[in-house]
Amino acid sequence: MGRTFWAGIGIVAAALAAAPAAARPLAAIREAGVLRVGLTGDYAPYSLRRAEGDVKGADVTMARDLARSLGVSLEIVPTTWKGLKDDLLADRFDIAMGGVSVTSDRAAVADFSVPVMTDGKRPIVRCADAGTYTRVAAIDRAEVRVVVNPGGTNERFAAAHFPHAAVRLHPDNRTIFEEVAEGRADLMVTDGAEVDYQARRHRGVLCPATVADSFDHADKGYWMSRDPALKAAVDGWLKAALASGAYDRALEAAAE
Repeated sequence: MGRTFWAGIGIVAAALAAAPAAARPLAAIREAGVLRVGLTGDYAPYSLRRAEGDVKGADVTMARDLARSLGVSLEIVPTTWKGLKDDLLADRFDIAMGGVSVTSDRAAVADFSVPVMTDGKRPIVRCADAGTYTRVAAIDRAEVRVVVNPGGTNERFAAAHFPHAAVRLHPDNRTIFEEVAEGRADLMVTDGAEVDYQARRHRGVLCPATVADSFDHADKGYWMSRDPALKAAVDGWLKAALASGAYDRALEAAAE
């Protein structure tokens, strides 16, 4: 056999190695009787893993309701923001929930549901600094210490907008707000729902910066295996949940 043949085999093998594992369509999910939902467990009020090991939050409630609507049981699969895409493409879960922002690169590889909500990046600061860090330019200075969690849109935003600030990665999003509260960082910029939740949790210590508006705006949605039947089922369920107020009630309960 000639070089052309073996070169062709090599190209095919490389392509197969790079291709993601086949994701389960809705029919396979129903046949297995289990919906696997990926949650990071570090992004309140959407999902937060407690010391006891269980995960609570608005999207835990919504995941249970989605599984019920599909007639299957629920399996929560731990994931991370850094590994979210790889885990979905490797078929470790069927759908990612828990505050996933809609981005073009994510939409290029898997389907998003209809938007759950629209949110945007805002700073959370010590309350004495609420009127200080109200603009990107006020943050993007060498003496300003910005802390950010790795692997998601918060890190992307910091890299794009704060090239002059002292940006530091903190690996655990569950403890990152203590970095600001205890004075090791000046602020974090994250989505508004998380800012408001953490400000309530650290009442009198952490506050939302008094910005006129969010620094940007982006939809959040549920990110799933690319299967038209699955997307149709999720969208139908979600539209009803949004119209009935079920999602708002889940979010309010999680924020308490």
